[in-house]
Amino acid sequence: MITPWQVATAAEAFAAGQFARCGWDVSVQYGANQPEYDLIASAGELFLKVSVKGSKDGAWGLTQSYLQLANYHGAVDAWLAKHTSKTVFCLVPFFEIPLDALPRMYLATPAEIGAWLKSARAGHGLTTLHEHKEWTVNTKAPGAAGTVDQIPAEWRFTSERLKQLAAATSQRPN
Repeated sequence: MITPWQVATAAEAFAAGQFARCGWDVSVQYGANQPEYDLIASAGELFLKVSVKGSKDGAWGLTQSYLQLANYHGAVDAWLAKHTSKTVFCLVPFFEIPLDALPRMYLATPAEIGAWLKSARAGHGLTTLHEHKEWTVNTKAPGAAGTVDQIPAEWRFTSERLKQLAAATSQRPN
């Protein structure tokens, strides 16, 4: 059984490798009490603070610690307030990935993730980002039955996506 620490360690290693494969320099932080990011990736004058999130079940619980009185949108807003505009998330799911295959990877800004979380469950909001979730009649959000929440295809970790995010974050103040 893989532990949460092992999932996080593997996710960071895969993320660092993918940035390097795209020609970026990578500096990985190790140890306790890291700030909001796990690694820094740079290419020339461009740099990204990257928060790496691994998942062994295809979902990332991101805002549940901010949830009060079932206010999912408020939880997202509180979570967003904790992140700078220079941070990018690298999501690495290991769900149903054989050991001899590479995991899928996604890149998204906190604002993109926040918008996704708010629109999830047919707009009811959610604390957990799912790679793919089909809502049935037996869910706690009856209005969401029959809908599907899925990470947008444009979040896929590609060289083009990386350049797009780097250009956008370099324009933003901290």
